[in-house]
Amino acid sequence: MGKKKPSTENGKTDTNTPDSTICWCNKMFGFSPADLKSPQAVIKLLCRPSDPACLGVVRFLFGFLMLLDIPQERGLGMADVRWGNNDECRFPLFNFLKPLPLEWMYIVYFVMLLGAAGIMVGFLFRFSCICFLLPYWYIFFLDKTSWNNHSYLYGILGFLLTISDANRYWSLDGLFSKNKRNTHVPLWNYTLLRLQVFLVYFIAGLKKLDFDWVYGYSMQNLSRHWVFDPLKFMLTEEQIDLFVVHLGGLTIDLSIGFLFFFDKTRPLAFLVCSSFHLMNSQMFSIGMFPWMMLATQVLFCHTDWPRRVFKMIPTSLQLFTPEEEEIHASSHCIYGKDDVKSEDNKQQGMKCGKAPPTKSTLYHKISTCFTFLFIILQLILPYSHGITKGYNNWTNGLYGYSWDMMVHSWSVQHIRITYVNKDTGEAGYLNPEAWVGSRRWSSHADMLKQHAQCIAGHLKTYNITNVALHFDIWKSLNERFQQRMFDPKVDIQSVEWSPLKETPWLMPLLVDLSDWRGKLAEIEKSLTVNSSESADVVFVADFPGLYLENYVQEDLGNTSITVLKGKVLVELVDKHKNYTLMEGESMQVPAGNFHNVHTISSTPSCYMYIYVNTTDVNFMENLIEYEKAVNGTLDIGIADKALSRFESDPLLAQYKQALAAKKAVKKQEEQTLLEKLTEFIKNKYIIFSRSFRFTTGALHSILSQRPFEEFLNDTYSLERDSIIQSVDFDL
Repeated sequence: MGKKKPSTENGKTDTNTPDSTICWCNKMFGFSPADLKSPQAVIKLLCRPSDPACLGVVRFLFGFLMLLDIPQERGLGMADVRWGNNDECRFPLFNFLKPLPLEWMYIVYFVMLLGAAGIMVGFLFRFSCICFLLPYWYIFFLDKTSWNNHSYLYGILGFLLTISDANRYWSLDGLFSKNKRNTHVPLWNYTLLRLQVFLVYFIAGLKKLDFDWVYGYSMQNLSRHWVFDPLKFMLTEEQIDLFVVHLGGLTIDLSIGFLFFFDKTRPLAFLVCSSFHLMNSQMFSIGMFPWMMLATQVLFCHTDWPRRVFKMIPTSLQLFTPEEEEIHASSHCIYGKDDVKSEDNKQQGMKCGKAPPTKSTLYHKISTCFTFLFIILQLILPYSHGITKGYNNWTNGLYGYSWDMMVHSWSVQHIRITYVNKDTGEAGYLNPEAWVGSRRWSSHADMLKQHAQCIAGHLKTYNITNVALHFDIWKSLNERFQQRMFDPKVDIQSVEWSPLKETPWLMPLLVDLSDWRGKLAEIEKSLTVNSSESADVVFVADFPGLYLENYVQEDLGNTSITVLKGKVLVELVDKHKNYTLMEGESMQVPAGNFHNVHTISSTPSCYMYIYVNTTDVNFMENLIEYEKAVNGTLDIGIADKALSRFESDPLLAQYKQALAAKKAVKKQEEQTLLEKLTEFIKNKYIIFSRSFRFTTGALHSILSQRPFEEFLNDTYSLERDSIIQSVDFDL
């Protein structure tokens, strides 16, 4: 008796292909190599009929998670704060995009909310998808400072669901229309969604092959989080950061997509991936992303898995589960002639009475072409930085479509904005926090240009119409030296920027100094261990011919500068004195004065500031003594004297505030699981109730033509009263 050949989903075999190859391809992709022998075969493959059950459940989960996401990460709950300030500088992808009046922004959110609800229940499915997608991408493009990979992912998944037949199972559309209920969906519906999720993991893994990630510089001190406590019995925090966070994350991203494809490895993939995302949900404030990735895992299961799950539910509990019935044919799929002739398929033919298609139509050809075009686009976009050169900074491209999640961490040391009135020569400094709600603009040349144009517009109200704007921005990428990011001598207001051209006024990242990071960590650690005082250190690198203008605050009474590499000239501005420092030399820097550090070597200079905040040190010493006196840990006589002394201390209010904050943190750490859950539910209730209240207020304002400001003033007054009552209750 001969060995039985493995079959495809259509029950066909290929006698010319080795059994092992057929088996692997069937498990990995759902087809054998023979299915790709001609363009017509490819069309037939991608339009092969598939069970709609899995797609219907994914549609439901996507809509449900978006309903939760819109009031939170999309910003409905705090839309008045995000879009209510007309003076705030905006950073849209296209400069012509502007926010609508605040009450109409709430209508935009409301339409998106209705669209997400329609997607979830499968009601007027295509229309609901459009109602969700148009507001979603509008808000997404309005603000580049809020971009991230998963926000981009939600928009793509919403688009893929829009063009799919995801309402063919467990939907109101199917309930009201027999032609849509429980009909086949073409395989390409699953192919695009599976591929998109696969690429999120795999390309994220490829991006993590970056030197900084592999050597553990991207995510520092993550091991201190409680989720890693079970591992601390075996590994140190440094080992957890390197081997678990960095190398473990790299391994998961590169392998998890492949593990999902095979039946034997899929349980392992579920276990690893679920643990990974559940940990991320606790470590990072990334909204629904971990839960969305948990929901999309089921795409890699057999397409009929929901039917088997629903059958396991007792009949008495099957209130909203779909009725079990035969799957009917769809005009969007292509069927084999033998399948159409079979008695079973005759009985479950197309509900409109027509025969199921056995040859490709224009719809099938267009959908196949689109599938390949979409795949090519998603493979190109993460590596398209050679085209969009204007968006390249120290990292390639705008953070949001490259899947380079968590690879880069930034620290901002210093932002100085200088304006010069070209008509009068008057110069001055601007508050870098003015007119903006986020510092993210300072990392991107395109947003820096937009910010300069916005500032110039605001300065016109101060009769400054002809202005030059210079930005001196110091940042560190992945634990490197602090260095300036943009040329401070360039007038950003008048300089040109193009998305297709490199930015010449971007200062290069000093990658040649990356090897110093190990030495910097050792120096910082030695200062922490050996110093009797609480010393802080800042490592700086600068380019030849430029200088750092710095001011040492008066409470930084013990500040020194030490040269690590190169040659600098320290100019004490008030004292009119200059000091030249070579490598290894240091000097004290006077507090309460400006000084300039000029790089006079032919190569970049590296130096460090070591300073002790004497005010903070004294404050902490007094705070400890005050806490002991209040808690009664001192003798009665000593405690009474201490308390009487603190009564005349001008910082008494700050001591009380610091103790209250310390008690709040301790109380939070000692909370039971039930208390934490109660607080979590309370916070979510506040966000969702606020979303509902402001949305209804906006609708009422538009319908009644009442100024929305009146509603805002009344609501803010009620919120202030509520906060005051809550504080009084706690006291």
